Amino acid sequence: MLVILGMVTFLDRINISVAGSSIMHDLQLSPSQWGWVQSAFILSYGLMQIPMGALGDRFGHRSILSLIVLWWSLFTAFTGLAGGLASLLVIRFMFGIGEAGSSPCSTGVISRWFQKDEVGKAQGYVWAASRMGGALTPFVVIPVMVTVGWRAAFYLLGALGIIWAIVWWLYYRDATPSGMTSSTSKTAIPWTALLRAPQFWLICGMYFFYAFGSWFFFSWFPTFMELGRGFDKSELTYAVAVPFVMSMIGNIAGGHLTDRLTQRYGIKIGRKALGSTSLAVSAVCMFLAAFIPGKMAVFVFLSLCFGIFDLMLPSAWALCIDLGKRHAGTLSGAMNTAGNIGGFCCGILFGELVQQSGNYNLPLYMIAVMLIVSAVLFAFINPEKPIISDKPL
Repeated sequence: MLVILGMVTFLDRINISVAGSSIMHDLQLSPSQWGWVQSAFILSYGLMQIPMGALGDRFGHRSILSLIVLWWSLFTAFTGLAGGLASLLVIRFMFGIGEAGSSPCSTGVISRWFQKDEVGKAQGYVWAASRMGGALTPFVVIPVMVTVGWRAAFYLLGALGIIWAIVWWLYYRDATPSGMTSSTSKTAIPWTALLRAPQFWLICGMYFFYAFGSWFFFSWFPTFMELGRGFDKSELTYAVAVPFVMSMIGNIAGGHLTDRLTQRYGIKIGRKALGSTSLAVSAVCMFLAAFIPGKMAVFVFLSLCFGIFDLMLPSAWALCIDLGKRHAGTLSGAMNTAGNIGGFCCGILFGELVQQSGNYNLPLYMIAVMLIVSAVLFAFINPEKPIISDKPL
């Protein structure tokens, strides 16, 4: 169910990016305005990560996940009703409130139902599924757009999420394998311990700069490939899908690698060495994508970049379980909040740089620098020192 949710989450999230040029044309939006549309979602998505993670930890993931998936699926469908910039901004902001709970609540479920030496693989498959959702999006959205228009694609994907919410409510139970209902026990969130811990700020900073890069793929990437490098609609289907497939492979490989390296060499190698190295290499690929002209070069290097930096993603989310223990949902929500602030900045700055310079390559250099900073911060995280005790409060 979490794997399916990962796919649904990104189908609903990436569809607006795939339909971006058509929406910009129909609603007469400039690149700068489109940047704000992309970032309206990222803003609410980021702001609600901590509250949604905390709600799942406190009241149980059966009810919370059912409600939030229902919420964002309705606003996915409402996106098809947008008539201009103002309505689109409001709808995407409300959509982001619901989607904010997906990752932290999924992490909370994994922390309760998987053994410690399996959490990396579990995170890897869930995140790989999200990338598969991104890869499938152009194959779903573009044919619907060509046949009946971009609005119908949002109605279709909204219905898919509603079905998932109903099945989750009927299927999932909050009890852990031992029979204890730990996810429904009313435990206070140790905010003081979190905010005083240097590792909390390191992991948030690391994810801020990582997400600055990853949100390029979730927001501007299809528009960049079409308007910045000249891919037409028929080429765009595969040009967008292949990098997401590479990311899917990276997540699965990263999940297995982090668990295997942790078992053999310890958690420092298994988590932070893998994460830091992946980010550094991906920064080089991003730089080369900006520097070398041509369609094939940008396709190859951006595909490699997306696949390589997502090798670190299972490690980062497994760190939330290592460091946050029974409050993994809350810590992962805080980390993802920081990441989405980075994504918000990326969406706005990308649009403004393109608007002012007319150059779609310039923002890629900025993203390469952000990935280097993320790699450095990841290297300073110590996964052997939990932020929060595993003992009940």
